[in-house]
Amino acid sequence: MNGMTRRERQVTDMGEIARILDAAKVLHLGLVDGDEPYVVPMNYGYTMEDGKLTVYLHGAPRGRKIDVMRKNPKVFFSMECDLQPFEGDVACRYGLAYHSLMGRGTAEILEDVDEKRRCLSLFMKTQTGGGEFTFDEKMVAVVSVIRIDVSEYTAKYRPMPQK
Repeated sequence: MNGMTRRERQVTDMGEIARILDAAKVLHLGLVDGDEPYVVPMNYGYTMEDGKLTVYLHGAPRGRKIDVMRKNPKVFFSMECDLQPFEGDVACRYGLAYHSLMGRGTAEILEDVDEKRRCLSLFMKTQTGGGEFTFDEKMVAVVSVIRIDVSEYTAKYRPMPQK
């Protein structure tokens, strides 16, 4: 990615990055539909192994999102959490404190039933904070499961200003 403008706000601690991934709950998925951008808010799951982030999505087996990914699997995503608006004494000093993460990767629509089942479990773990869930073949058959192999990502923190 093109480097972060405010490097002092970059988050590199893997524990803090995992906390952002656990807290955000909604990912804004950016796709390119021909020459037009297309962004979809989605719930997600993830794994982080040796600094390698993989994101999992699920949705309807048909529709614009799936059609676009089949034509162009390159994706970009962003997410944020801990949003806290703050006020200033002039307009340009108003703002928002937050944690965020954004990245790019390649989407793959999964077909293998066992892999889809495993990814749906990871999805539910992220969305609920834990627990064991089972998915029978009928449940797995009616959804598409998408794996994003993330090639790059950055995380950022904007703190509340000091008074």
